[in-house]
Amino acid sequence: MGLADASGPRDTQALLSATQAMELRRRDYHMERPLLNQEHLEELGRWGSAPRTRQWRTWLQCSHARARALLLQHLPVLVWLPRYPVRDWLLGDLLSGLSVAIMQLPQGLAYALLAGLPPVFGLYSSFYPVFIYFLFGTSRHISVGTFAVMSVMVGSVTESLAPQALNDSMINETARDAARVQVASTLSVLVGLFQVGLGLIHFGFVVTYLSEPLVRGYTTAAAVQVFVSQLKYVFGLHLSSHSGPLSLIYTVLEVCWKLPQSKLIGATGISYGMGLKHRFDVDVVGNIPAGLVPPAAPNTQLFSKLVGSAFTIAVVGFAIAISLGKIFALRHGYRVDSNQELVALGLSNLIGGIFQCFPVSCSMSRSLVQESTGGNSQVAGAISSLFILLIIVKLGELFHDLPKAVLAAIIIVNLKGMLRQLSDVRSLWKANQADLLIWLVTFMATILLNLDLGLVVAVIFSLVLVVVRTQMPHYSVLGQVPDTDIYRDVAEYSEAKEVLGVKVFRSSATVYFANAEFYSDALKQRCGVDVDFLISQKKKLLKKREQLKLKQLQKEEKLQKQAASSKGASVSINVNSSLEDMRSNNVEDCKMMQMSPGDKMEDATANGQEDSKAPDGSILKALGLPQPDFHSLILDLGALSFVDTVCLKSLKNIFHDFREIEVEVYMAACHSPVVSQLEAGHFFDASITKKHLFASVHDAVTFALQHPRPVPDSPVSVTRL
Repeated sequence: MGLADASGPRDTQALLSATQAMELRRRDYHMERPLLNQEHLEELGRWGSAPRTRQWRTWLQCSHARARALLLQHLPVLVWLPRYPVRDWLLGDLLSGLSVAIMQLPQGLAYALLAGLPPVFGLYSSFYPVFIYFLFGTSRHISVGTFAVMSVMVGSVTESLAPQALNDSMINETARDAARVQVASTLSVLVGLFQVGLGLIHFGFVVTYLSEPLVRGYTTAAAVQVFVSQLKYVFGLHLSSHSGPLSLIYTVLEVCWKLPQSKLIGATGISYGMGLKHRFDVDVVGNIPAGLVPPAAPNTQLFSKLVGSAFTIAVVGFAIAISLGKIFALRHGYRVDSNQELVALGLSNLIGGIFQCFPVSCSMSRSLVQESTGGNSQVAGAISSLFILLIIVKLGELFHDLPKAVLAAIIIVNLKGMLRQLSDVRSLWKANQADLLIWLVTFMATILLNLDLGLVVAVIFSLVLVVVRTQMPHYSVLGQVPDTDIYRDVAEYSEAKEVLGVKVFRSSATVYFANAEFYSDALKQRCGVDVDFLISQKKKLLKKREQLKLKQLQKEEKLQKQAASSKGASVSINVNSSLEDMRSNNVEDCKMMQMSPGDKMEDATANGQEDSKAPDGSILKALGLPQPDFHSLILDLGALSFVDTVCLKSLKNIFHDFREIEVEVYMAACHSPVVSQLEAGHFFDASITKKHLFASVHDAVTFALQHPRPVPDSPVSVTRL
């Protein structure tokens, strides 16, 4: 199907045989199937709205099968553990669990420092949550436990609610640590409640609002925050507590100011043998009590102070876990349930908080180790948690004299992977500068405003950027690619030619309240016709003609009255006329006399418009106005995913405006949900019917060429909204 060029064979025709080329030249522009507008398509395909499934009925069903399905859905260990291939996976999981535990031990101690807590609570947070995730999680490879980003977010909360010093006077260290533990454990319970609640209402999609550039920019800035927070341990400095916006800048300045007071540092053995803590005041881990702490209820009075931070930590922790989980699932060919991951992570934090843990997520470095050392399931996580339990119960005292500087060094070394993300700036500059802008804004906001406010600013900015990008989509006038039914942007495809007398317009984004006005303006601009000027000139000229016609009518009426008054009022009456005829004539005369001047003006207006038409029916031509060089406009609406009331009004106004300048408007390529929304919004009426909507652009172009003027028997033009 196509429109052959009579001037000579095209390049594509050179590939065909001579007979085929001649046949193409003889063809007219036509379809090799019947033209399909929306009415014909619905009739042919027997279209009907899809039946609505009432999901709530399924949720309320109560049966043995339903109960079993819910149990297996929310306790996945019952699904995969009975099928666990012991011979194939057990050895790999055992080695992987031990490797992860070796990493988990120093990281747990170190990340507790980040959270502003005694190091032993990092070990507790490396045991309880890991074992809970073993029961409820769906990812086979992520390593749940302490994580630098989460720990520094917790640390900012604990230091603000239980500061190091108050009014320049030091607070009792034991009381301060107890207060911070209560804050951190209560925060963990609240984070768990948020995550479990969001998971149960299937709110796992919330993480989709955290794009990859946003997450990577945020974690990079968090890594910088973590690095700066460890400088005081590396150099053995006692710094003031800073929180809130610009706290990172203040900390760096104070470190630089007190750098001459730094102390040399050794490792655990040197520390113990030389008594560095007592002789040189080197800060060490200190007492690690053997055994587990009893569960404790959270302090509900702190909920109001922690609710904002808890929600932020819940979202960030889930975003990191689900991102890593999906990477490993894609690599190894299984599926991760985002809603169940929310529940699993929430239960890990909820139960962990009751046992004095602080909020956790998954660690990037430990997850990579768990996968690379042969881990195949969360059995590796269970083994690592049991190893940590052994450390807590029996071997914790061995780390009593470990300098905190060593833990700080461990933290800094583990930041290497996240700090490498700084190279994203170069790659995003080449790939997508909009994503680079999101990365930079997220990074700078997190550095300057701290972790909680930085995330809020980043999310708001990324959403605003999405709106702005939909407000400025790519608008194009389409032309036909030779010898095909394909239409492409004539500015991008040099061989794509506009069909004579037809304009095809397309937007790359859906039309809604934020960009509907831009869509209309771009359409009128790309068509090369000043639509608004033509309409205003047409109205002015028609009004002028109507006024002249009315003046002429009034002049004639005045002359008739003058002639009647000069002849007198005598009227001859036929004596043979009946009384009924006389009454009838009197009634008609009364009606004519009672006709208002407005009615006469309307008659004059109607007669004026009829008289203003040219022989070919064009009012613009008769008024001396330029006619558009096209008779049909086709709106390619294939990009529409939904319509709102503003979109409906804009489309109706487009029909009205272009019909005013004698251009018929058609629509093409609407998806079925969009058609249903158009019907629900009462878009179709007497003036715009489904006959104006076609299955494809090519159908609409073919129909427009077969009807080069607006259909004569079409109803009056649509009213502008």
